[in-house]
Amino acid sequence: MIIAPSLLAANFGRFAAETIRVDRAGAQWLHLDIMDGHFVANISFGPEVVRVLRPLTKMFLDVHLMCSRPEILLEPFAKAGADQMTVHVELGDRVTRLLWKIKSLGKKVGLAINPPTGMPQVEPYLNQIDVLLIMTVNPGFGGQPFITETLPKVQQADAWRKEKNLHYRIEVDGGIDFQTAAECAHAGADTFVSGTGLFKHRNFKAALRKMQKIVDEQARIRS
Repeated sequence: MIIAPSLLAANFGRFAAETIRVDRAGAQWLHLDIMDGHFVANISFGPEVVRVLRPLTKMFLDVHLMCSRPEILLEPFAKAGADQMTVHVELGDRVTRLLWKIKSLGKKVGLAINPPTGMPQVEPYLNQIDVLLIMTVNPGFGGQPFITETLPKVQQADAWRKEKNLHYRIEVDGGIDFQTAAECAHAGADTFVSGTGLFKHRNFKAALRKMQKIVDEQARIRS
């Protein structure tokens, strides 16, 4: 069970210090939301941020491309030091080429799905990916409330993984706090992106440990 703190909720003026703080707290992954102002309304940051942060940490850098043209960003992010890159199934007939390109760059392959999109859209790609990212809010801005209606998607992803004997991770992103992390873990998720749900706590390390304990306990119950 992996907790992936989201840099989107960190202090934008102190990315280096915040990354070091997350690392020292014991996080294994760092989630980076890349927004282009077109696929989603917000704009965040680009490959240069990853390039600067890469020497500061050995954490797994999980890059989520909420972009209309991720094809122009894959090589720059790969060169900058991303470990995994995730594109959206909503990009339609470009998805296969994008997944292949990520793999050809030697990176872990992720596919994301937004709340309004039906799960049948991702099923054809499940044997090509390392992680399925289920958005549990509509993407674009941090701090949004969790959409409970996305939990059946997590359950479906878990059922497919078992039925098809596949090994992709099930990642959830959006409104993840102690309570919703537990709900998602119970539904079958194993990777939890949390921004405000962690960064709002003065003692980040204690919050991270608490969330880890919560999801680990749910995993034990499920097993």
